[in-house]
Amino acid sequence: MRPKDTLKFFIVILLCHYGNGLRAQDAKPITFDDHIAPIFKRHCVQCHGETKQKAGLDLSSYLSTKKGGGGGPVVLSGQSGSSSIFKVITAEDPAERMPPENDALPKEQVALIKAWIDSGLRQNAGSAAAPTRILGFTPAAMTNTDGPAPMPSKLSAVEKVQTTRPFPILALASSNRAPLIASASYGAIDFVDPKDRTVMGSVAFPEGEPQILRFSKSGGVLLAAGGRPVQNGVAVLFDVVSGKRLAEIGNESDAIIAADISADEKSIAIGGSSRIVKIFSTKDGALLHTLVKHTDWVTAIAFSPDGKLLATGDRTGLIHIWDATSGGVVFPLSEHKASVRSLAWRSDSKALASSGDDGLVVWWDVSKGWPSISKPDAHPATRPAGYYGKIPNGVLDVAFGPKGELVTCGRDQTVKVWATDGQLVKTFSILEEQSKTTTQGIKIFPTRVAITYDGAIVVAGDSAGRIHSWPLTSPKK
Repeated sequence: MRPKDTLKFFIVILLCHYGNGLRAQDAKPITFDDHIAPIFKRHCVQCHGETKQKAGLDLSSYLSTKKGGGGGPVVLSGQSGSSSIFKVITAEDPAERMPPENDALPKEQVALIKAWIDSGLRQNAGSAAAPTRILGFTPAAMTNTDGPAPMPSKLSAVEKVQTTRPFPILALASSNRAPLIASASYGAIDFVDPKDRTVMGSVAFPEGEPQILRFSKSGGVLLAAGGRPVQNGVAVLFDVVSGKRLAEIGNESDAIIAADISADEKSIAIGGSSRIVKIFSTKDGALLHTLVKHTDWVTAIAFSPDGKLLATGDRTGLIHIWDATSGGVVFPLSEHKASVRSLAWRSDSKALASSGDDGLVVWWDVSKGWPSISKPDAHPATRPAGYYGKIPNGVLDVAFGPKGELVTCGRDQTVKVWATDGQLVKTFSILEEQSKTTTQGIKIFPTRVAITYDGAIVVAGDSAGRIHSWPLTSPKK
C-alpha cells in the first residue's frame, strides 16, 4: 500500500470510530439522573428540596418530582407545553419566572428539561418512557353528522361525592344532534333526558368541579373543563356513547373557568384566572397559541360554528374576537360594564350573543363589530322591602336555539326566550315548582341554560343542583 493510500485508510478508520461514538452519544436518552437532577440541584432544591418544600414541591428526587406539589403534577409525560414546571421556567414576566429573583435558566438547560419531558420522563438510561396522558384522540370531520346521533350506551355506574350542601349546577350543555343534556355535579357529569330529566348515565370527573361543558359539532365528543380552585385545572374529552376518556389536556395551577372545542374537534381553548387564553391541539396536547390581550380573568370562551373565529370575554367586560387558526386578534367588542358571564354563537356564525353581570344582553353583528341589538336590564331584579343599594341583576348565561332564538337566565329567578329581533317571547320562573329557598337557606336562581337541538325544550340548572325543563314552541322570525 502506498503512503498516500495508507494515510487515507487511517483517516477513514478514525472518522468511522469517532463518528460512531458521536452517534451513540446523540442517541443517549435525556434522563433525570444524568441531565435534570444536576439542574434542579443547582437552581431549585433550595426552595423545593428535602428540607424545604414551597407549595409542597420536592425536586430533589425523581419520584418526588413526578409526584408534584400541592397543585398536582408539575411534569406531564410528552407534554412540556402543559407541564407547569416548564411554564414557570420559561415565563416572560420575571415576577412569575422561576427561579425567583434570579436570572433565567440558560437556554441549554431549558432545552434539556423540555426534551426530558417530551421524551417520556425517563429516570435513567435503562428506564422506559412514561406513558403520555393523551389517549389517542382522533378529531372527527366537521361534516361527520351521518348516521344515528350519538347517545350514551350502558355507561358504568359512578359513585357520586356527597356534599354537605346542595352543589349548584355550574355547567350545562345540549347536544347539537340528539335529545341529550349534559349537567355538571361535583366530581361527575350526568347525561340527562331533557323531556323527563332522568339521568341516562354519568361519567366521573375526579379532578373536581366541572366548570364548563361543551358538545362537539358532531355530537360525539363532550368537553368538560374545570378543576379545584387554586389547586389544579384540566380539560377532558369524553366519548359520548361509551363514556371513555379520549384525552386530558392542560395542567393549570387554578381551575379552568372558560373553555370550548372547535368545530373540527382539532383544538380546544381554555382560560381562567391567569388572564391568558391557551389553544391546544386535541391530537397531541401541544400548545398552539397563547392569547394575551385580556387584563383580568377570562370568564367566557366560544368558537364560531364555522371554525373561523374565537370569542373570549373577561371580568372587566371586554370581549375579543380572534382568528381561530392563526391566533391573531381581529377586533375588540366593548359594551359591557361588568364581567362577561357567557358567550354564544348563532348557528350561522354571523351573530354572537353576550351577557354580563351588568344585566346586559347584546346581539353582536360580527361582520361589523357593533351591537345589532342591546337589552339592558334583561333580567331586572325586584327590590325587597327595606333593601337599599344596588340590586344584583346579572344575566348568567345565554344559549342560541337552532332557529336563532336566544335563551337567557338571570338572578331574577327566571329563564327568558327572545326572538331573532330581540323581542321577548316567553318567560319561565323556576319558582313555579318550589319555594324561593331550600331548607338550608339557599336562594334559588338559574345558573345555566340550554335549548335542545330541535328547539323543542328549554332546560335550566339552578343554584341547588336541580334541573328544570319547559316545552317550547320556537318563536317565529
